[in-house]
Amino acid sequence: MLASLAGTVAFAGSVAGRGVVSIDHGSLRTTYEPVDAQVSVGQRVAAGQPIGRVRAGGHCAGRCLHWGLREGSTYLDPLSLVGGQAGPLRLLAEAQRAVAVEQARARAEAAAGMAAMGGSTATGPPGSHGFLHPVPGGITSRFGRRFHPVLKVWKLHDGTDFGAGCGTAIRAPYAGTVTRRYFNAGYGNRLILNHGRVAGVSVQTAYNHATRYVVGGGQRVRRGQVIGYVGSTGYSTGCHLHLMVWLNGRLVDPMSWF
Repeated sequence: MLASLAGTVAFAGSVAGRGVVSIDHGSLRTTYEPVDAQVSVGQRVAAGQPIGRVRAGGHCAGRCLHWGLREGSTYLDPLSLVGGQAGPLRLLAEAQRAVAVEQARARAEAAAGMAAMGGSTATGPPGSHGFLHPVPGGITSRFGRRFHPVLKVWKLHDGTDFGAGCGTAIRAPYAGTVTRRYFNAGYGNRLILNHGRVAGVSVQTAYNHATRYVVGGGQRVRRGQVIGYVGSTGYSTGCHLHLMVWLNGRLVDPMSWF
C-alpha cells in the first residue's frame, strides 16, 4: 500500500485482529486496513511511499482495502483526495504499478492535447467533421504513452493504429494536398496531407508504414481516393496503418477528430 498524502504515522498495529495504519496530515487523517505495516509510529512518510502490504484473509481474502479519511471527528469521502473521480478504484500488485502509471499518464496526455485545442467547443465532437476512416480495420493501438514493441521503451504513441492486412487500400479521409512523401526509418513509407481549414481549424494528417503510395508531392486528392496500400515498413511488427493528426500545428489524438 502507498501513502495517499505526506504525513506522520499516528498508528501502526492491530485493532480487533486487523492490521491498521493511520497517518496524520495536519487537519486530516487517513486510515488503511487490513494492512501489515511497514512503517512505525512517528515516522514521516511521503505521498506514494509504501506503508504496508494488504493482509490476506477477511471478507475479501486480501483483495480489497478499507481506505478512510477523517477531518477531526467528521468522516469524509477519500475519493476527494483523487479529485472525486467517478468509477471504482482497484488494487494493483507492485509489478503492475508501473504499467498502470504509464497508462494513466497516456490518458492525461491525450486529454491535455484536446484541452489545448479547446476540446469539443473548438473542434466539434469526434466524427462530426466528415473525415472517413482511411482503412476498414479496427483500432489495434490508441494514441498515448505505451511500451514500444520494437524499441522496448515507454514513449508516446503519436497516432492511432488500424489493423489491416498488407495491400489494403488507404483512402484519403478528406480532400487535401500531398505535402510530403518519403521514407523514414521509424515510420517507414510516409505520406502527409494538408486538408486546409476545416470547421475553423487547420488540419493535417499523416499515414505511415505503407508498402507504397500512389500519389505524390503537390498532388490534390479527393475524399475517398486511394492514396496507397497498407504495409509493414519501418519500425513495425506487422501490417497496419499508423494515422496521425495535427490541429493548428499541434499533434493530437486522431480519434478526438475522426
